[in-house]
Amino acid sequence: MALYYPSPSKTRDTPMGPFMIHAALKGGSEPTVKGLIVLSHGLGGSELAHSRLAEALAARGYLVAALRHPGDNWMDGSLLKKTPERYFFERPRQVTRVIDALLADPLWKDRIARDAKGPRIGALGHSAGGYTVLAVAGGVPDLAQANRHCREDGKDDPLFCRTGSSERPAVPPQTGPALKDARVRAVVAMAPVGVLFTAESLAKVQVPVAIYAGVQDRWLVPRFHAMWVAKNLSGSELHMVPNAWHFAFTDTPSFPIQTPDGDMAADPAGFDRAAFLKTLGPEIADFFDKTLK
Repeated sequence: MALYYPSPSKTRDTPMGPFMIHAALKGGSEPTVKGLIVLSHGLGGSELAHSRLAEALAARGYLVAALRHPGDNWMDGSLLKKTPERYFFERPRQVTRVIDALLADPLWKDRIARDAKGPRIGALGHSAGGYTVLAVAGGVPDLAQANRHCREDGKDDPLFCRTGSSERPAVPPQTGPALKDARVRAVVAMAPVGVLFTAESLAKVQVPVAIYAGVQDRWLVPRFHAMWVAKNLSGSELHMVPNAWHFAFTDTPSFPIQTPDGDMAADPAGFDRAAFLKTLGPEIADFFDKTLK
């Protein structure tokens, strides 16, 4: 994982693959942080793909743990290809293992702010990462529901239904350890995979949730995903971003990266991704300030 944290050291621009990092690499750290935010990337993504948002949270005083999901990242897609029945269950458990590791780490465990409820922990995710953090919050996946959706509405949500296997193995959600992690107190889900969550489980989610989606998202059509989650998750905040595609929430890579939804670096005419992310970062920090206090 990549750790972003508040530092008194001077920042500089450092290119890392297709992304530019604005940070003091290995810079000194402040003695305490406001809380821990785990950041989950999307399908085949990278721990560096949301650096603008992670940097904004670190500048506000948070430790951000951006994990590279084992078996589902730009170097390794084996989780979905070889064991698709494990995909939606393993991802949330990877978030839990990151939290376990940092709360046991000698360098960080005593720096993360605590109160009577324990460490202040939130989670932020995009796309499959949006699904991941919602599962950590208590959403329960039903893969049979996703299969039914693709049989009945696949023509209106074609990119999602073509991603991975056309029929996702309907493994019972209780298989293996629980997905919910009660230590996570607030969640931000950006363009989340949402159609496979049961309405009953979403209704039981107790933590504050903010949901973002691009109005023109073609990979995860909002009415089946982000809006489905918001409809069934009482008290959640839904933010629809005008004129935005699916990758509006990721940093713009320095060269084209092809995905099932076209070039990750592309945006609709008139959409300024850099300006949007510059506004979104502090907005998400405000949400965690409010919900983790």
